[in-house]
Amino acid sequence: METTYGKRIYTKVNRPDRALVDAFRGIPSSNIADMMNRMYNMYGDLRCYTKDASMVGTAITVHCSEGDNALLHRAMDMAEPGDVIVLNGGGCMSRALCGEIMFNYAKSKGIAGFVLDGCIRDADALDALGFPVYAKGVTPQGPWKIGSGEINVPIACCGQVVFPGDIIVGDPDGVVVIRPAFAKEALEAVKDKYAGEQKTLSSYAEGKVPDRTKHIALYEETVKKNGCLVFDEAWS
Repeated sequence: METTYGKRIYTKVNRPDRALVDAFRGIPSSNIADMMNRMYNMYGDLRCYTKDASMVGTAITVHCSEGDNALLHRAMDMAEPGDVIVLNGGGCMSRALCGEIMFNYAKSKGIAGFVLDGCIRDADALDALGFPVYAKGVTPQGPWKIGSGEINVPIACCGQVVFPGDIIVGDPDGVVVIRPAFAKEALEAVKDKYAGEQKTLSSYAEGKVPDRTKHIALYEETVKKNGCLVFDEAWS
């Protein structure tokens, strides 16, 4: 008897408060990742194909068969404005899951972006459209439309587990995943880090020479603890 696994669609998503989601807008993904102990960023081979794109939204999750985009189409229809569609496509590099027509359709609905563990096509259309798309690669080969897969279940995507309703933040550096239950804690921590970094960068921009004493002391101690030997002479 055939099971229902691999053929399930859940229409409801527990989305966090929109104000909480939007509070992450403009904060670098690198700062967010640092303040979550560098455990919640997606793999670096996930590339942003939209120049100068930033993306903040809540996850609609899709798990599809390799090279099959039928459930991505269905997820676009189910998504609400501000949602990010995050898709486990098995890292398939032989078929594109979406292209220019689907990008335009998604943007017209107010979808905040795509994160795809798979390929796209028509990548050259994205800069003019300004629709954030993160994917593993590009190929002209089109998809199947068989329809196996699941929507709004926990998925794996580019090294991270993503649950429906998770907060997704993307920028040119990459994508981070934030659990709503810990979002306020992460936000407070990352605001302090971001403010501190901006203060440091402003000092450099104003030509102020920083006090290097703390930096020297910290990293002298770090390499000492790691057992590095220091020779006060030239190598020969």
